[in-house]
Amino acid sequence: MRSRFISLVFLLLVASSIGGEAQTGPPTNGSETDILQNRSDLVHLGDLIDIDVVGSFEFDWRGTLNQEGYLDGLDTIEEPVFALCRSESDLSADVTKAFSAILRDPKVVVRILDRSNRAVAFLDGAVKFPQRFQIRRPVRLNELLIVAGGITENTSGEVNIFRPQNVSCAAPGRTSESDFVKASSETGPQTINIKIGDLLSGDKNSNPQILSGDIITVAEALPVYVMGGVNAPRQVSARSRTSLSRAIAAAGGVSKKGVGSSVTIYRRESGKTSIIEADLGKIDNQEVEDVVLKPFDIVEVAQKGVQKRKFPPVLDKAGFQTSKLVNLPLRIIE
Repeated sequence: MRSRFISLVFLLLVASSIGGEAQTGPPTNGSETDILQNRSDLVHLGDLIDIDVVGSFEFDWRGTLNQEGYLDGLDTIEEPVFALCRSESDLSADVTKAFSAILRDPKVVVRILDRSNRAVAFLDGAVKFPQRFQIRRPVRLNELLIVAGGITENTSGEVNIFRPQNVSCAAPGRTSESDFVKASSETGPQTINIKIGDLLSGDKNSNPQILSGDIITVAEALPVYVMGGVNAPRQVSARSRTSLSRAIAAAGGVSKKGVGSSVTIYRRESGKTSIIEADLGKIDNQEVEDVVLKPFDIVEVAQKGVQKRKFPPVLDKAGFQTSKLVNLPLRIIE
């Protein structure tokens, strides 16, 4: 219930703080919209390209790019044509120039026939519905977070975007192979770090356009495990200064069989396990300070009739592992 409430609040805040942009994707500024749209219109790896030499079937061609970014298998001209992150008009001009060596005044039309095989974007981590996205129009981070059902209570408050090199045409306007290679060598792969608080406050710099191939991770807070005599044994997100009493409250509080005066914290540090004993009654009465927990602490509340364990518990953490990206459901943004 609490997770659903947090997700609902997030959706409302994002939609209201960024205005109508959350529904439409592109920004309202005309020139910036043109730039974002142009990125989508450039030739990407995986695109199906059609070259039509008007009036001649012999020299028509249809195919894709090789991994180096050249038209793959266009053998009717001598020099290979670099196409990655080029516009249809720029590519048409280059192909026309190449065919001019063997044809008289050729007229060439270049079109991108199919964009469906471009690299997908991934959204994983502390969101309700992790997904893959096939992006066919400009889209921003806030829209994808909404589509994914919003963030969960396990978030650490940060979003990390990894942008691989040469996949998304992040720097539009490259007119030649040398320009593109130079720009790619200067930028390389990018990592963008965003605070969710800045996104909710309406900071446009915290709401970037998401491109094909981006890997978006809503960072999850490191866990603390609460078990034993509590109403809902569970993993609790360890944020800054998460206290013992707060973690037990998040696990439903002490159960009827629980012994609040006998709480054990198992803490693994430097290859050794230390044991910290605590009394919730004394903490509530402010006789002693509340214990500040650290990530991966195991908190066990003693239970009536159950002998206290001699060794630290061993937890099966498989259920807390992040899902495999390749198995995430695919959604088309168009």
